Amino acid sequence: EYHRLEDFEEDSPPGEEELLLHVTEGLQDSWHHIKNLDDFFTKISSQGPWLAVAQPCLRLHCRGRKNGFACMMLSDIFELVQFLFVVTFTTFLLCCVDYDVLFANRLLNHSHAGGATPDRSKVTLPDAVLPAQQCAQRIRASGWIIFLLVMAAAFWLYRLVKVLCSLLSYWDIRTFYCKALNIPSESLCNYSWQEVQARLISLQRRQQMCVHKRELTELDIYHRILRFKNYMVAMVNKSLLPVRFHLPLLGSVVFLTQGLKYNLELLLFWGPSSLFQNKWSLRPQCKRASARRELAQHLARAMMLLGLANLLLCPCVLVWQLLYAFFSYAEVIKREPGSLGARRWSLYGRHYLRHFNELNHELQARLNRGYKPATKYMNSFTSPLLTVLAKNVGFFAGSILAVLIVLTVYDEDVLTVQHILTAITLLGLVVTLARSFIPDEHTVWCPEQLLQCVLAHVHYMPDHWQGNASRSATRSEMAQLFQYKAVFILEELLSPILTPLILIFALPTRALDIVDFFRNFTVEVVGVGDICSFAQLDVRNHGNPQWLSAGQTEASVYQQAENGKTELSLMHFAITNPHWQPPPPSELFLSQLKEKVQQDAAAAPPAQRILAEGPLGTSLFS
Repeated sequence: EYHRLEDFEEDSPPGEEELLLHVTEGLQDSWHHIKNLDDFFTKISSQGPWLAVAQPCLRLHCRGRKNGFACMMLSDIFELVQFLFVVTFTTFLLCCVDYDVLFANRLLNHSHAGGATPDRSKVTLPDAVLPAQQCAQRIRASGWIIFLLVMAAAFWLYRLVKVLCSLLSYWDIRTFYCKALNIPSESLCNYSWQEVQARLISLQRRQQMCVHKRELTELDIYHRILRFKNYMVAMVNKSLLPVRFHLPLLGSVVFLTQGLKYNLELLLFWGPSSLFQNKWSLRPQCKRASARRELAQHLARAMMLLGLANLLLCPCVLVWQLLYAFFSYAEVIKREPGSLGARRWSLYGRHYLRHFNELNHELQARLNRGYKPATKYMNSFTSPLLTVLAKNVGFFAGSILAVLIVLTVYDEDVLTVQHILTAITLLGLVVTLARSFIPDEHTVWCPEQLLQCVLAHVHYMPDHWQGNASRSATRSEMAQLFQYKAVFILEELLSPILTPLILIFALPTRALDIVDFFRNFTVEVVGVGDICSFAQLDVRNHGNPQWLSAGQTEASVYQQAENGKTELSLMHFAITNPHWQPPPPSELFLSQLKEKVQQDAAAAPPAQRILAEGPLGTSLFS
């Protein structure tokens, strides 16, 4: 059941329930009435060099010693410009280009006065552009283009307002860094997140910023930044969300896209019918078991209505997804066709592998370290039949391509032959794709060792993978976490079609389970608000007996986190925040773990024996 965790600090003063942050006389700027401390800490954590692993723009900020404010401001502005460019350029291509002239099917030169028609071989790009008046007339004559432009304009204006608000908040955070934390903009690159966090905690002691508590802890700050993300991680861990489907021929398939994630967050956290009444508190009816069925019916109805809204907007969203994917990936695919065969951590994989209380940059750094081992493991699986086919397809396509290139070098007039450039481009794509299916002949087959290297960084894998790394079923499940980029693009393109179906048919069946989950796994922490109880890192209430000594946990199967996520999250948080003081049960677990590691290290075989028994040693001494 939902319950409240008391602490030894006095509660908020009467009449100041909404006041979450208060800066006293020493700080006379705009921070003394910030009501949303969650957003405040989130913005502080998002404006530093530690995000360079996740945001390439911030790498420039670190190298150039410029502040994160300018980088984030430019990023938001260019998002608006990019959207405007896609809409404008697409409209231009649809209504303002005479393709008969461009393809030389009709001799008409719009750029010459009097309708003069130049020689067919000298048609230029301006010749194919329609006059402005004719272009505007074609736009006005198309009702569906007008409708899409109106929708795009409304969305762009909405984004413009959000960006302007973000710019103001960025400036406030920049000022807070400089004046409250005494970190100049030019020196921000020299500070880690832990150092900034330590200054926040120290500032709370001196200025009493948060009126709910006398002192802030590292866990309090993480709870505020990751309040909703911890719920999402817990729901994926408990297999509560309908993201896994069994399809004919394909078998088990995981489908979680940015669009579906956005709709789930809208339903559960910040939408008009969400379970939260504000950023830090559940609705009162969510905390009562007697209201569970009524609330579940209301939530299921909201899911279906949102699904219908997605269905109505499907054409607009689908058109945008297609255009954005085309403009984003067409040039990359032409230049590097093999990039579609590269892999990336899927959105489901990022939630499955994420610890409780793990910030974005911490997760990204960990997954980046595991990227190369995961790629080596996935590439170690080859199909002999596919390899033979790829070699022969590459041979035939490469032979034809070589002849065409030689002819082009010998006489450039070959390029004037119709579709010759198309043939060269397509043959180049075929050769590149065929090579991607041909394995490295020097690869050593050692999947167990490779999977252990992956586990060393990502920290999670199902128990049935142990000893079965060489099986194709294990590789298929790993592919759900570490997917091809082509699969990612395809999923995002299908998202506008499949997301409404999931919201209408699959998600409402889980409404009661979701309501029960939020009631049973939510606790109120004084000074923080309602949080996911798994984020407390309490091994007694959510520990797994397989990871703990007898009597250390009271959790049932329903209460415990799967795959030892509570214990692994506790270890990760304690290592990341060495000054944090865990609760007694968690501290006991950590101390016993340290003793166990020290014993295992003392009893470990010498390094020479490990080398001899490993794959490298076997190869050397064979």
